[in-house]
Amino acid sequence: MQAPQPVDLRLDPTWIIPVRPEGLVLTDHALVVRDGRILDILPCAEADARYEAAQHRRLPDHALIPGLVNLHTHAAMTLLRGYADDLPLMAWLNDYIWPAERQWVSAEFVLDGTRLACLEMLKGGVTCFNDMYFFPEAAVEAATAAGQRIAAGIIVIDFASNYAADPDGYLQKGLALRDAMRHHPLVSFCMAPHAPYSVGDRSLEKVLTYAKQLDLPIHIHVHETADEIQGSLAQYGVRPLARLQGLGMLGPDFIAVHAVHLEAAEMALLAEHGCHVAHCPTSNLKLASGIAPSAALLASGVNLGLGTDGPASNNRLDLWQEMRLAALLAKGHSARPEALPAHTALRMATLDGARALGLEDRIGSLEVGKHADCVAVDLSAPHAQPCYDPISQLVYCAGPEDVTHVWVAGREVVRERQCQTLDPAEVLARARHWHDRLARP
Repeated sequence: MQAPQPVDLRLDPTWIIPVRPEGLVLTDHALVVRDGRILDILPCAEADARYEAAQHRRLPDHALIPGLVNLHTHAAMTLLRGYADDLPLMAWLNDYIWPAERQWVSAEFVLDGTRLACLEMLKGGVTCFNDMYFFPEAAVEAATAAGQRIAAGIIVIDFASNYAADPDGYLQKGLALRDAMRHHPLVSFCMAPHAPYSVGDRSLEKVLTYAKQLDLPIHIHVHETADEIQGSLAQYGVRPLARLQGLGMLGPDFIAVHAVHLEAAEMALLAEHGCHVAHCPTSNLKLASGIAPSAALLASGVNLGLGTDGPASNNRLDLWQEMRLAALLAKGHSARPEALPAHTALRMATLDGARALGLEDRIGSLEVGKHADCVAVDLSAPHAQPCYDPISQLVYCAGPEDVTHVWVAGREVVRERQCQTLDPAEVLARARHWHDRLARP
């Protein structure tokens, strides 16, 4: 009889939900990890005979799912959470957020704010986030120290900031960071022009050139508000998406953030070019931007991932809330209860977000050979009982408080609801430091 094979980690939850194949729920199965990757998923009895694990974690009443992927955020804006609320987008930006950023944003601000975001997201099961903000090198430092994946945005905007004086400066700094960190296992990059109304054609053309040369996704706010579209018609004579199409930006590496105000032809255009949408339902509602036509986009064949947007406009980094709200809004908006079922919402928060970032071959589902980014969710609480369908319970009942363990590439970063890679007291002390500075008259 062959001796059991030594492995690093074995997880025995009540349910394993791999996300692909869609809707599959495995019971009495184990997930086995070696060297940070999923080595096997097999019945527990077979795992007993085949593997000897250095760590064996039994997780009764738990569902094991892939790590959640936050497809759009501005993580460091945790330090502006609640700074200005109940305002329309442009008043919120022009009168409050951009002036505060000009005064306060620095590498230190971004480091501390992103650490706070990482703590919140990891405890909520988010193992990867796609970020767009100033001083991305500080965000990368925070995420990698926390053991969390980051798709760092090479931000471009046509006005000066504390980070760069002009679009070329943004590009030079972002590309230098990409060159320095391109081989880090937890770091990937996106070109991140802010929005069509804040980035001119010359800058967008440069973004497209670099995106093609370096094979990077393009991550941009687009069609977020009706005012944005009217402004584009007045300035350019076309709607923003048509302008971007004319510049050659649409394609399978294009991530349209928000995409709230779309005509049927524009949805077909996104589908035709294989584009992705980062759907941010909470932020869209809070800023009164509107309700994105998610059911119609899915029916058109557009890949949708889920994002929280920044914590200054949400105000949580809670993908469980986004899953539930995305499903409910799609049903209400389309008058079809089957428009966005629970398994689709879970896929949007995992595999579809990974696909948009070009990371589908590494993360987003629990499959042999992929990185072991896993989240254990306790479904024993009163709000999740009784449990007839664990996928339904995850989307309609569960929240970040139900996440007990999180692994990124096989490394346990959350254990028994406690983050293992960040000091919460230190992170919160730095948040209070910034609050006191910004709140001072």
